[in-house]
Amino acid sequence: MERLQISRNKILEGKVLKSTLARWRFQNEKIVFSNGCFDIIHPGHIEYLSRARDLGTKLIIGLNTDQSVSRLKGPSRPLINQEYRAIMLASLHFVDAVVLFNEDTPYNLIKEVQPDILVKGADYKPEDIVGYDIVTAKGGSVETIELVDGFSTTEMILKIKQQ
Repeated sequence: MERLQISRNKILEGKVLKSTLARWRFQNEKIVFSNGCFDIIHPGHIEYLSRARDLGTKLIIGLNTDQSVSRLKGPSRPLINQEYRAIMLASLHFVDAVVLFNEDTPYNLIKEVQPDILVKGADYKPEDIVGYDIVTAKGGSVETIELVDGFSTTEMILKIKQQ
């Protein structure tokens, strides 16, 4: 149970998020931000997030709430509720913080976090990534990471349904 509490301590909001960000900035940490639904965590996610963390010293994941996932992916999603999705992400040693957001995009969260580096999959053009304007205006960078072939939550769900 103690390990689960350690993971829960990495799920941040409000004043705790603000004070954590202030401490990291004081310590000159290079903050990387990425986001997603992470409904079924698979090897593609693990590699992507690990490579994202390698771009800086702290990795923050913006995680869509259950309501947000349903709006984006349909009423049958998410398969795993936000509490457990957040715990699973926070349990990864290379993830330093998980922050839930209820909007369809993480734009307001990116404004709050003000990351040094914004990361998404290479299926996006950097200038089309939500938050590009915020990060580049402060001198940060927007990076893309190649996705691992053969791993997609939607494809996995379809494959399971065919079984």
